[in-house]
Amino acid sequence: MPQYEVYAIKYAHHERRAAGNFIGGDPHDGPMPLDYFIWLIRGTGENAGREIVVDTGFSAAMAAKRQRDHIRCPTQGLQLLNVDSRNIKDVVVTHLHYDHVGNFDLFPAATFHLQDLEMSYATGRHMAQPVFSGAYEVEDVVGMVRRAYAGRVRFHAGDGEVAPGVSLHLIGGHTMGLQVVRVATRRGWIVLASDASHFYANMEQVRPFPIVYSVAAMVEGYERMRVLADSPGHIVPGHDPLVLERYAAPLPALQGIVARLD
Repeated sequence: MPQYEVYAIKYAHHERRAAGNFIGGDPHDGPMPLDYFIWLIRGTGENAGREIVVDTGFSAAMAAKRQRDHIRCPTQGLQLLNVDSRNIKDVVVTHLHYDHVGNFDLFPAATFHLQDLEMSYATGRHMAQPVFSGAYEVEDVVGMVRRAYAGRVRFHAGDGEVAPGVSLHLIGGHTMGLQVVRVATRRGWIVLASDASHFYANMEQVRPFPIVYSVAAMVEGYERMRVLADSPGHIVPGHDPLVLERYAAPLPALQGIVARLD
């Protein structure tokens, strides 16, 4: 089985309180900010040169609209690892929320990997309700529809594979078609949870994040990820600043920007 290096790249930040990160709030409310990441999967050995990007973040203009702190374009984060977004052939879109699929146009050579259910959800009846549509941007969704018409979206129905050692797994919960990414690395199978668990605390304490399509599916997803990963410590949440504390930077100059997860 090929093995990969895996990197979390921070591109934005949002100050918020713990009460906003759990259904029902938090009785010990205090600061609990969100970090925003994209992820790079890089082949090693005979697989060297294979690069897969997971999610594409959002732009500075979107950050201003959504009142987020934009630190750098996600493509600039990739450049810190000597990766040119214009050359990436495969991009996994875990789901179509604005902070995971913006900037898709900066990956002109890519095929985008998306779940059937996510496209159905983002273009269907539920989007008439702000409680479901609030985290989507219609132009991002329309842009992905256009790429589907151009033959640049590879749809998956449940579990699928991007490359040997890189698999996709439908979790749902946060959105109807949320998928996580399982990667073979030198330390075993890791799972990039994306928004299947925003924070370590969501899955470890079984306290779901409040932006959710199905609470039941979200809770079941915590257990599914434990099965997919070699240990609970091999699951990487999608927005937790602790990721940059628990994993070392690949270079001292990238401390607080990039974490190597493998």
